[in-house]
Amino acid sequence: MKKLIIVFFILLVGIQGQNNKPVLSPAVAYWKALPADEKEMFLFSYLVQVYETDSQLKAEIGYGGISKWYYDNRAELVYGIFDKLESTDLKQFVKWIDEYYSHGEFANKPFYEALEFAYRFQQASGESLWEKYENLKYGKIKPGNQ
Repeated sequence: MKKLIIVFFILLVGIQGQNNKPVLSPAVAYWKALPADEKEMFLFSYLVQVYETDSQLKAEIGYGGISKWYYDNRAELVYGIFDKLESTDLKQFVKWIDEYYSHGEFANKPFYEALEFAYRFQQASGESLWEKYENLKYGKIKPGNQ
């Protein structure tokens, strides 16, 4: 049975690869298939998983090496999002992640990059995507009403 599943998966990837469309990563395909309320649950679960992994790494090996890398490259953003949850609804992050994945060139990017996009755009001032983009130029973020 395992061999049949592997063969089916290889055929599926091969068929998708023949099209000139980018192949969706499994995480992105899963995200796009979820209804809005389940996206919130998925996002919160992801945030908690990163937090727990960071805590466990620090408890087991201390802060340095891989735990420092994990904090700098994954957990620091998650801590920033947790800080924003007191004033920002999780739905806002879901909205911006959906916006990120709605553009074909980002369809196969890792979820972490979509989360980073959502964090930056959520905290930028402006109502429309264009206003927020203008406020994010050159890496400068003009804080919105906080």
